[in-house]
Amino acid sequence: MSETIITKIENNVQVITLNRPDKKNAFNKEMIEAWVKALESAQQNEDVHVIVVTGAGNAFCSGGDVGGMKQDQKPLDNKNKLWENIHRIPLTLKTIDKPVIAAINGPAVGAGLDMALMCDIRTMVSHSKVSEGYVKVGLVPGDGGAFFLPQIVGEAKALELLWTGNFISSEEALSLGLVNHTYAQEEFLEKTLQLAEQIAAGPQVAIRMTKRAVRYSRTMELEPALDLISSHYAIIKETDDHKEGVTAFKEKRKATFTGR
Repeated sequence: MSETIITKIENNVQVITLNRPDKKNAFNKEMIEAWVKALESAQQNEDVHVIVVTGAGNAFCSGGDVGGMKQDQKPLDNKNKLWENIHRIPLTLKTIDKPVIAAINGPAVGAGLDMALMCDIRTMVSHSKVSEGYVKVGLVPGDGGAFFLPQIVGEAKALELLWTGNFISSEEALSLGLVNHTYAQEEFLEKTLQLAEQIAAGPQVAIRMTKRAVRYSRTMELEPALDLISSHYAIIKETDDHKEGVTAFKEKRKATFTGR
């Protein structure tokens, strides 16, 4: 694994740390390639139930490494740079049905914020700020912000954030539903991992099928959505985890799930 990415697995949670702290974890081609590999490995590893993405140092991600960008490329080169490199992150995340949590441990700007929006849920350190800063350098959100942000905060607010590039505090991010929880610096990672481990201890087949159902429902009418979930329900009813859950409920104890 590249040194631009650090991975660690504990209690069925894989933490992927963006590791260019001297660059505020701005990503380059090497980091993107390592990031994709880490996500694919986590999806394939049966010991990983939940994925957490965070940043080294005092920032989550400042976006693309502007200092390493060429300014004289042709339009097709610029398009392919996104499609063949940066876009691999959202396209890979689309294939992952395990829960993915973005732990925003510091500033997240532009594509750095978008990388957090691509995850399922987000936590944020309470003193930090985030911004869709593309407009301030005369760019459009080329990494997926125009797709993900409106789904989370609504079209009108998304346009405001994209058009102004204003920074918003953790309190506003929480009120907008941009993040699920904010935590003080001293407890941030501990609280985030507690949330991840709670999900990781749950019935994994049901959790992953629930994620699929929620994602698919974005583009489905009610009838096919109900048809899909009834199929998931029929399968889940036959799992060991469902039987354990029912038994534990009757015995008034906490269920112990095995992922089967």
